[in-house]
Amino acid sequence: MVLTRTEQRNDKALGLDEKSPEDVLRLLHEAQLEAAASVVHATDSIARASLLAAETLAAGGRLAYAAAGSSGLMAMADALELPGTYGIAPDRIVILLAGGIASLNRLAGAYEDDTNQAANDIATAGLVKGDCLIAISASGTTPYALTAIDEAKKRGLKIISIANNPGVPMFEKADVAITLETPAEMVAGSTRMGAGTAQKIALNLLSTLMAIQLGHVHDGYMVNLVADNIKLRERAARIVSAISACDIRDAANLLEASGGSVKSAILLAAGATNAENASKILESNQQRLRPALSELKESLGSR
Repeated sequence: MVLTRTEQRNDKALGLDEKSPEDVLRLLHEAQLEAAASVVHATDSIARASLLAAETLAAGGRLAYAAAGSSGLMAMADALELPGTYGIAPDRIVILLAGGIASLNRLAGAYEDDTNQAANDIATAGLVKGDCLIAISASGTTPYALTAIDEAKKRGLKIISIANNPGVPMFEKADVAITLETPAEMVAGSTRMGAGTAQKIALNLLSTLMAIQLGHVHDGYMVNLVADNIKLRERAARIVSAISACDIRDAANLLEASGGSVKSAILLAAGATNAENASKILESNQQRLRPALSELKESLGSR
């Protein structure tokens, strides 16, 4: 039986349990860095996947994540933060996790073999043509992920597959395949380590580029954030102040006038007559701040 990369043991792990704590940590850290570095070889496919995800959301579709075990935790961490960070409506993001809520109390391995649950999860979520599924599995052979892909494909969804082994079944029906060829693990088969690290980085890159393409980032600022606590309201005011070059107190007042919309507050600072006017300008520019500012500048200049 030929072992896949994700099941092999890293040669540097020989005698690992006999080494000093400092040497063990050095080796573990080096392996994590090597895993992180592997992502650079997948940037082209990550870029294609990001564009597909952005096009899905821009067209009114939903973005679903399907995975099991530690891959599921990586998927959930990425998905849960999209609404708050980038203002993507929560009902546009779907999380399908093998074992469901129960797996958050006990991440049992048997859940990943439950193909019935995968099929039911896709059906219950009501995913349809126009939606997009991101399926993640370190091995690329996880039954839950494979069944989710099959069911999603039947319904006309676009498929993005992420795995840490090349040429795996998960890639056969994928519209975009992302291969993260991480080194063999220091603890053989413990893909929560290197493989999981690479998956988290790849998902961070994919979703951040997606948000940029959707117009939710302007000059490195998250201009579509949902400011629902003290820290984020202060951040929103700093963003408005930085982009508009206005006083932080004025920025806070503009945010209040805009109903908390950072983009609208910036347009108000630039001369929009009121929040409704700012909202209309954003709508005509697909919620993209830069062209909205250009349009506003032109309209003010023509008066």
